[in-house]
Amino acid sequence: MSAIAQIDPDHIHIERLFTTPVARLAHPEAEALNAALSAAILARAAEGAGVQHSNERGWQSPDDFEQWSGEAGAQLVAFARAFANELTAVHDAQAGLVAADLQWRYNAWANVNRAGDANALHGHPGCFWSGVYWVDDGGCGEDPALGGQLEFVDPRGLMPSAYNPQLRMRIQGCLTAGYCSHVAPRSGTLLMFPSWLLHRVVPHTSARARISVAFNFGV
Repeated sequence: MSAIAQIDPDHIHIERLFTTPVARLAHPEAEALNAALSAAILARAAEGAGVQHSNERGWQSPDDFEQWSGEAGAQLVAFARAFANELTAVHDAQAGLVAADLQWRYNAWANVNRAGDANALHGHPGCFWSGVYWVDDGGCGEDPALGGQLEFVDPRGLMPSAYNPQLRMRIQGCLTAGYCSHVAPRSGTLLMFPSWLLHRVVPHTSARARISVAFNFGV
């Protein structure tokens, strides 16, 4: 019997180690929330130049979002905090993993990217979860050709692409191993990911502004 004939795919057991979670959740009242947030953020952006961090040409507020965003901002921060708790467990020596109800330290800031704007590759050191809520995806969610995607870099490095760019791991969930993964923005959606995961925002060409609020959570 040949070696190939001895391989029964149904008998292969695969463990997917080093899983990196990227969680998304749509806000149940996004339409009304986004209208209020958009008005507050665009008004704030019109008042000054903002700050310079990862943003390339785009406007970014200081991390004082909740101080000027009103009731809509407070509602979004509470939603993001509850999401962070839902994604987190605390290890107890006697009880094992228990659900978290943490008093997170957090900061939040707003971003406005217009046509050609982007965010450079970066991470968020000193935090546990980072997230982004898309107030307005700028049309990029419906048309990938417009750009504006959130791009994540595989933290394990180049892997197979260093040897042969055509190679892929023929395993569910592993086809992008060693490559970048992209998430299209969606208005009204909150995305949460580990703060150490390097990411950037791809430039977009839409005439509509791409408006978002970013978060960091730590303890």
